[in-house]
Amino acid sequence: MLVHRYKTDLHCGACVAKVQPLLDAAPDVVRWGADTSGSPAVLTVEGDGITAERVDALIQPAGYHVLGEEATAPPAAPAPTDKPTSYFPLLLILFYLLGAVAVAEVASGTFDTMRAMGRFMAGFFLVFSFFKLLDLRAFADSYATYDVVAGRWPVYGYLYPFIELGLGVAYFTHFAPVATNAVTLVVMGVSSVGVVKAIVTKRKIRCACLGTVFNLPMSVVTLVEDVLMVAMAAAMLIWLL
Repeated sequence: MLVHRYKTDLHCGACVAKVQPLLDAAPDVVRWGADTSGSPAVLTVEGDGITAERVDALIQPAGYHVLGEEATAPPAAPAPTDKPTSYFPLLLILFYLLGAVAVAEVASGTFDTMRAMGRFMAGFFLVFSFFKLLDLRAFADSYATYDVVAGRWPVYGYLYPFIELGLGVAYFTHFAPVATNAVTLVVMGVSSVGVVKAIVTKRKIRCACLGTVFNLPMSVVTLVEDVLMVAMAAAMLIWLL
């Protein structure tokens, strides 16, 4: 059953009362209603084969006319929804990195803890910088919401993925290991401060550790990730010195 809305020159309840018997008696009108709160008043008519001309003819005997069809608002677009929060992408990446390091160590013939940590950190920084660089601007905006440095100097959010990329290459090529671990200690230590603040204040925000590709919740898991990198950098630095 089709519903039609027409602009009319009805003005008040008395006007509606005059057209009521005319519309009630029409066999092709199933239901109808009038809204005189606006200007012009709108007459809603439900029925098959109803047209503006037909409604105009029905209410003319009472001295009223159809002024035009009321535009129907297009259906509202569904509100965008965020991707569901999940730790699965983060955990899957970490398991892949651990697996790759284990395979590399087995292929080397002996297991060396410091070498294994260096390989893990190389993979960690390279993979994580990749996801951040997929949408650098979105990452920088998200990172600035909780990082203590990026919150004050937004440009740091744009530089951070490149810092991670540089650290990944440095670990992969064994470049200046003392300096590399020292920089990692400072960068990840500062990052941990922002994560701790977000967790303590119970802010429900997205973790930007994998950029904005995945909707990762900010939680203790994020803190463990940062602290783990700090601990490995500190251990390697102590071993080197």
